Amino acid sequence: MTKTTSLPEFATNARGLETGATLIVGLVLLLVLTVVGVSGMNTATMEITMAANTQFQQDAFQQAEDGIDIMIANRMYHPDDDRTLDLLGDPDYDRTAVSTPRDSVSNAFGSSVGEIRAFHWEIVSVGRGPRNAVSTHNQGFYTEGRATN
Repeated sequence: MTKTTSLPEFATNARGLETGATLIVGLVLLLVLTVVGVSGMNTATMEITMAANTQFQQDAFQQAEDGIDIMIANRMYHPDDDRTLDLLGDPDYDRTAVSTPRDSVSNAFGSSVGEIRAFHWEIVSVGRGPRNAVSTHNQGFYTEGRATN
């Protein structure tokens, strides 16, 4: 006599109970991962753009400072008229500056009356960087010189 084993009833009906729940759960998880990935890429792209804009603003700042430094180093100021530093012509990195005489003070620095004057100057410099970054700087300073009465 051979003993036969019969399968339990739930095992014989297992194929009938499959409804595709695993497929649906897998697709939902894949959708969630896709949304997280796309969101991460958008965030990274925005951060790169923000970093670039900060760098371009720094470039414009340095161009404006350069304009002031050039005007003072080359003594591009005169008591009778405005002096202008020409543009470089570069569309991304450019600067210009204008020196303007403001006023003069006699008897400056405790000097003898009428011999020495203090001349006040103002330089306005505009620097430009990529993506329309602009920085404007004002610099005032004094020089002393002989009075020309």
